Amino acid sequence: MPIGTATSLRYISPLFAALLAILLLKEKMRPLQWVFLFIALIGVFLLKGFDSRVSTFAILLALLTAFFSSFVYVLLRKIGNTEHPVVVVNYFMCMAFIVGGILSIGNWIQPIGNEWFVLISLGLLGFGGQYFMTRAFQMAETNIIAPFKYTEVLFTLTFGWFLYGEHQTLASLAAMGLIVISLLANVWAKQNT
Repeated sequence: MPIGTATSLRYISPLFAALLAILLLKEKMRPLQWVFLFIALIGVFLLKGFDSRVSTFAILLALLTAFFSSFVYVLLRKIGNTEHPVVVVNYFMCMAFIVGGILSIGNWIQPIGNEWFVLISLGLLGFGGQYFMTRAFQMAETNIIAPFKYTEVLFTLTFGWFLYGEHQTLASLAAMGLIVISLLANVWAKQNT
């Protein structure tokens, strides 16, 4: 699955986060927010239809990732400032290590040469990014911080294009745009209605 497509699919997590926030945090959703989240879901299905490189299994894995991401956002909101960001990041990284370790059994490929530098860089940059994201969610309301996460789609499309030579079709880009725009509209609806 192209990296830009995977990232766009992961942004369906606000739909899951809304459901979990209603169930676990007793938060309220406005009807217009549901409309925009439903449009984002339509964008996911359009993306699957337009991008023949995306298998159904890959879609299910991306949606599972979105669900777990939404659970993390709800937990970050729940704990607020009661936990230090490094504690939160430490638990997150430990869980990722355990799950990644289990999933790599039988699939592990030993890094060679320059790959070690890339692997260590990913770990350090991932820690820094997770720390600052956790701190941001602890300091401000989710509806203020969340729109900044949507810029990741643009970054991953750019990196996918430059680093991996991935090209998106116009229809796939339109479906990704529909996902991002509808989720941003959802945040706007939460703030302005």
